[in-house]
Amino acid sequence: MKIEKIVAQGVADAVKDLYGVEVDPASVQVQQTKKEFEGHVTVVVFPYLKASHKGPEPTAVEIGEWLVKNVEAVEKFNAVKGFLNLSISADFWLDMLRHIEENENYGITPVSDDAELVMVEYSSPNTNKPLHLGHVRNNLLGFSLAEILKANGKRVVKTNIVNDRGIHICKSMLAWQKWGDGITPEKAGKKGDHLIGDFYVLFDKHYKDELAQLKAQGMSDEEAEAASTLMQEARELLRRWEKGDEEVRNLWKMMNEWVYAGFDETYKRLGVDFDKIYYESDTYLEGKDLVLGGLEKGIMYRKEDGSVWADLTPDGLDHKLLLRSDGTSVYMTQDIGTAKLRFQDYPIDKMIYVVGNEQNYHFQVLALLLDKLGFRWGKDLTHFSYGMVELPNGKMKSREGTVVDADDLMDTMIENAVAASADRFKDIPADEAKEISRKVGLGALKYFLLKVDPRKNILFNPEESIDFNGNTGPFLQYTYARIRSVCRRAEEELKSCSFADAKPNEKEQVLIQKIADFPAIVAEAGRNYSPAVIANYCYDLAKEYNQFYHDYPMLKEEDAATRCLRLNLSQLTARTLKQGVALLGMEMPERM
Repeated sequence: MKIEKIVAQGVADAVKDLYGVEVDPASVQVQQTKKEFEGHVTVVVFPYLKASHKGPEPTAVEIGEWLVKNVEAVEKFNAVKGFLNLSISADFWLDMLRHIEENENYGITPVSDDAELVMVEYSSPNTNKPLHLGHVRNNLLGFSLAEILKANGKRVVKTNIVNDRGIHICKSMLAWQKWGDGITPEKAGKKGDHLIGDFYVLFDKHYKDELAQLKAQGMSDEEAEAASTLMQEARELLRRWEKGDEEVRNLWKMMNEWVYAGFDETYKRLGVDFDKIYYESDTYLEGKDLVLGGLEKGIMYRKEDGSVWADLTPDGLDHKLLLRSDGTSVYMTQDIGTAKLRFQDYPIDKMIYVVGNEQNYHFQVLALLLDKLGFRWGKDLTHFSYGMVELPNGKMKSREGTVVDADDLMDTMIENAVAASADRFKDIPADEAKEISRKVGLGALKYFLLKVDPRKNILFNPEESIDFNGNTGPFLQYTYARIRSVCRRAEEELKSCSFADAKPNEKEQVLIQKIADFPAIVAEAGRNYSPAVIANYCYDLAKEYNQFYHDYPMLKEEDAATRCLRLNLSQLTARTLKQGVALLGMEMPERM
């Protein structure tokens, strides 16, 4: 049993025995003792002053004395005002170490067939451009959240909605028709998503040139946009697509297939995957039918121009467009249809959308509309809202071609890892060094983007992320590789040695306590939907171990039981680090 639960029960028993008052153990505040005080855990005694009729410190002393006398795990205490600091016995920590050692998946809850089913949607790319840095954070957050929920015993379905239709897709299609000259990814020697992204940028360039010419003739911005032949042609392509025009549909399918092949490469390299992929082209009509059904029921209304809207002012919001005047759908319509299909396909208990915080309003509206349309689960949808990734030179703009491309970013991170590790890997075979650099580069990227509270914006700094000494992925990987090196040298001893007679010192007890915290950390990350909780725990554990490694001998320790204890502590630290960073999608190199 965790020491916090043992202490909480002990305090509840103490208050009843000393003061005759019943206390719920779950209400007892037990926290780790701050480093400047002696002890392992601290109890806040202020809630028991009314029962004791005494001041904070005398109350803490009475409860402390009772615990030392009656709870075997509590060895001694000290009281600082209303805070009772408890030192836990070395025998308890040895027993805890044995328990952790015997449980190979310590901290990970097995998934049962009847566990809660959670669907996590992430990625949601458009098929008019390659994935960029913003998508990278989205994918890493979504994948990590899914892994954390699985580690908490949830059944998880990882899903993606691909925005494969709409005016933005038609812009790329039109640009390819006008200026592509039959080019293909094979002819261009480019990934398909990159090629289509080039045409999206090309459309925007020609469109801006056209607007400039029209405004030079005296037109206002609005008049120029309305008169643009390029935009009219793009809208006509969309209308033809929605009517099922065979020529337009065939072009659309061909170009989208190029993009999907490119996406799959990027996803595989990034280490993320999906159990089910939905396509807007399959779901928007479902949403359209639901909206028209809502119109008949008076839930929505139609304007004079034929567009369909929802009045959400009674709910504190505004009026929301659902169908344009030409009958085409908007994103909201697609999301309504996709939500319906998902709940038909899976008996979902919880639906989580991993989408940036610029869409907060969108998901407020979606939850309300689904509820109004009669879907009971509408208001229970969760928007996992996260901050944007910012760059030193400002925000990214995909239509101007100024994005940080995901593939280029991964290349850069691996190149940085190669440069930073040149001296470290000089005695390692070239193929192995290349694989280690891949793990280090991508690990640096993943850790940097996941260590920050998801709700906060991030200023991305590739150079800082590769540092082997800071709060970085490479620091964790190097710590793991260092431990594995020690354990390989002691492989035979670890098979048969015993630490039963060891007496763990204060530093060893703190390290055992840190490892023992892993289940609580996984649970907290699951409750708060926060990979950052896992990341920062792993960093604290690695720091704690490195200090321990620096202060105490391992293989040169003469006492056999102590040496065995330290080797097992090392081995379990490595195991915990590997399990922890796996929840972030990171890989650990066996040597560096």
